[in-house]
Amino acid sequence: MGESTISTSARLAILWSYARPYRHILIFGLVLSLAVSAMGLASPMVTKWVLDTLAIGGSLRDPVLVLVGLLVIGAVVGWFQWVMLGRLAEDIVYDARKRMMLRYLGARVFALLSRGPGELVTRVTSDTVLLNQAASSSIIGLINGVIMIIGSLVLMARLDWVLLGTTLAALLVVLALFAVLMPQISKVEEKAQAALSDLGSELEGTVRAIKTVKSSSAEPRRFSSLMHHVAESRRFSMKSVRIQAGAWTVAGIGLDGAVIMVLAFGAYRVSAGEMTVSALVAFLLYVWGLMGPLTELTQNLTTLQSGMAAAGRIAQIEQMEVEGEGADVKVFAETRHGADVKAAEARLSAAARTGPGEVCTGSSPLLEFQEVTARYSADAEPAVEQISFSVPERGHIALVGSSGAGKTTLLNLMLRFLEPASGQIRLAGADYSQLDHAQVRQAFAYVEQETPVVPGTVRENLFFSNPAAGDDEIAALLDRLHLAEKIAELPEGLETTLTETNVSGGQRQRIALARALLAKPRVLLLDEATAQVDGITEAAIKETIAEVAQGAAVVTIAHRLSTVIEAEEILVMDSGRIIGRGTHHELLESTELYRDLVSALRIEAQV
Repeated sequence: MGESTISTSARLAILWSYARPYRHILIFGLVLSLAVSAMGLASPMVTKWVLDTLAIGGSLRDPVLVLVGLLVIGAVVGWFQWVMLGRLAEDIVYDARKRMMLRYLGARVFALLSRGPGELVTRVTSDTVLLNQAASSSIIGLINGVIMIIGSLVLMARLDWVLLGTTLAALLVVLALFAVLMPQISKVEEKAQAALSDLGSELEGTVRAIKTVKSSSAEPRRFSSLMHHVAESRRFSMKSVRIQAGAWTVAGIGLDGAVIMVLAFGAYRVSAGEMTVSALVAFLLYVWGLMGPLTELTQNLTTLQSGMAAAGRIAQIEQMEVEGEGADVKVFAETRHGADVKAAEARLSAAARTGPGEVCTGSSPLLEFQEVTARYSADAEPAVEQISFSVPERGHIALVGSSGAGKTTLLNLMLRFLEPASGQIRLAGADYSQLDHAQVRQAFAYVEQETPVVPGTVRENLFFSNPAAGDDEIAALLDRLHLAEKIAELPEGLETTLTETNVSGGQRQRIALARALLAKPRVLLLDEATAQVDGITEAAIKETIAEVAQGAAVVTIAHRLSTVIEAEEILVMDSGRIIGRGTHHELLESTELYRDLVSALRIEAQV
């Protein structure tokens, strides 16, 4: 659903969903606001009291004390209300960001990855700032402004009906123009935020690919493209400014016109003896006093429109598909329910966390694919089709094939990043549909092909999958993977913040592998885990994989076939199907594509 198709009522519902938990504070804030308004409404009447007292030569002590009291009490109440609503606004921003980040973490992987990282960051940072005032103080401000205007008009009616009619005529013109201008603010603010989001996405991608940008001498082109989004955001923001300026100008002209007309008609009525000077002064004070409520009304309507624009964009995040019911609020804990899940857990408990070197007994496969077909969107061609194979409780299975054959898709299915369109996947005898995503992923550790850096130190990256791992285990793994010397050279050793510049791509890949091994998985998934390492390190990794495979399952993807020729079983994939399976020597005899891959990589058949 695009932003433009989200109705005004839906946007208001989103705004209210953030304010609703704090409705008691909103009500209290409204009471305080009404108290301040009441004091403001009383001031012109007290002023009239002062003037009438002067006219008869009475004492000014009481009216002056009342005026001072109203001033002091109004200031104290106003300060308390300001602080309370400021805190409420920050609480709403906190809740909005929390909800959005939980939604990100609970979303289906490819639903999240379909949006650029810059866009996702913008929605958490920028859009929520627009939301905060709209869902807090603007609500009170709108109610209070309306009440102030109504209260002023009621008291003006008590003073003079003729002058009230003059004032109402000016106000109706102002309100009519507001009704035309305000909806336009929401539209242009939404477009400005969309341009800012596009800027964030493109800037993030440009920085990530800065080496390619510079090596291609593409800085001018990148700058031009980025500035296009900057210019679009500025263009729509300036359009919003012009509309707001028009609204403020209309309000100012309307009130100034009302003052002039009231002064002219009022002077005539005083000269005709139809009203007193004190009543005219009080009436003028009410007209001037309307400037405050109308200004507040204008500001809050503008804020509300900006907030509604943000709500329209946040609504898209709320509609993002999650991995399961309630997944966006339970991503840090497992949800267990139903007898089938409990039975599956009993089976998983014996298999899901067996460490390397331990032999897991039992004859049934640990992981089974049965006639699985999967696609990345409903209208896309199948990424894999009619896939059937099993992964034993220990041993090494390799997936090979040309790019786009469906190898990584199988890993995505194993980890439930992608759900099958048909067929079944079973883990330790339990169908995936009986298990939560977290329960499935307990059994796996995954080394991605791109090996992204997890924010934090080297130690935090290593502990990421298993915070309970010991320092001795880390030291042994770092030594085995030829990382100990490199980490010792870092300024703060394991406590050094890990970036893409203080370690090489191959070292980053080995850190990811160490992280996965520390998790002591039942199934280790490796997607091109040796793509960026030298021959000596590759040999050490192959030795480590062989050791892990003695007590756990290892599933690898590799284009460097030297990494997988010793696997117990190799699955050859082409166009989303398995076209051959067997050992290296068996596939050389039976599968032409495998022979072509071997030949292309110049691996001798007698290896």
